Amino acid sequence: MNKNIKAILGIFAATIVISVIEFLRNEYLFKSYWVDHYKSMNLEFPGDLVNGLLWGIWSLFLAICIYILQRKLSLFETVFIAWFMGFVLMWLVIGNLGVLPLNLLYFAVPMSIIEVLIAVLTLRKFISS
Repeated sequence: MNKNIKAILGIFAATIVISVIEFLRNEYLFKSYWVDHYKSMNLEFPGDLVNGLLWGIWSLFLAICIYILQRKLSLFETVFIAWFMGFVLMWLVIGNLGVLPLNLLYFAVPMSIIEVLIAVLTLRKFISS
């Protein structure tokens, strides 16, 4: 198979992995936590279709970053830098906006590292096959 096709399929697969894990975590595990947190600030949790689509675009961009990083870096370096770019920077922004429930980070940090690891391994599987 062509190298470019493998890259595109790998990025697409990693995007799906990231999107599915994000959806499961935020819709099934922590949705009520987010809704209650927003309600305590007199805000409505943004759960419209447009928000989901934007998270899908975020997943695609994270997968593209993973693809670029994994071409030059080790597995550990790729996971760490992709996780830092995708999650730590996002948490800084939403923390700065005052809408980050800090207690959620106890669960989100390890789960997000595992998410990025699975996405990196998925992408690498497509590239190497």
